[in-house]
Formats: sequence, structure tokens, C-alpha cells
Amino acid sequence: MELDQLQQTVVNALEDVKATNIEVIDTTKLTALFDRMIIASGNSGRQTRALARNVQDEVKKAGGAVNSVEGEDGGDWVLVDLGTIIVHIMQPAVRAYYNLEELWKATPSHPKPSKP
Repeated sequence: MELDQLQQTVVNALEDVKATNIEVIDTTKLTALFDRMIIASGNSGRQTRALARNVQDEVKKAGGAVNSVEGEDGGDWVLVDLGTIIVHIMQPAVRAYYNLEELWKATPSHPKPSKP
């Protein structure tokens, strides 16, 4: 499955189950492990599990493969590994605590020379 098609399938699957704050991060210049990270919030463990299940179902329906799923037991943070895309579905407090967006969007900073 093509990357853009897979990304759209995931976003649509998340929207179908009312995920909030869906964010897509292009990681191609940051890591060779995957090309996109998609982060979304669910309001409860039940919703995060439903979101993860819907992502898996829709990706499989579209002809894609699901490599693995972690965290479904607890539901605070469910990770769905689709190979080229990693999907993080988190409850808001967990998402705020780990702040993955800031970690993965951060560009290397170079110290500016101090002014005399």
C-alpha cells in the first residue's frame, strides 16, 4: 500500500471513531525506521482501544498489513505499528505528559554565539 494512501486510511479510521487532535508528523528526515508518526487522542481506555481496532480493521480492508499492536490491555496508550507508519493513540493526560509531538518535531538547535 502506498504511503499516502495508508496515511489517509489511518486518519479516516481515527476520524470515524471520533479521535481528537490528530497530528501527522513526517519523520523521513529524522529516522529510517518509519516515514510517518500519527498521534491521536481518545477520551477513555475504551475509546483508545476502539480507535486502535478501527485503524487495524480499515488498514487490513485496504490491503495493508499490521505489524504489531501494543498497549491494548491498559488503553492509556495504544501503539499500532504499520511499518512505514507508527500510530500512537493516547488519552489526553498521557499525551500531555509524554509530549511526543515536541520530541519528534524538534529540529536540532545550534547554540547562537553570545553577544559581547
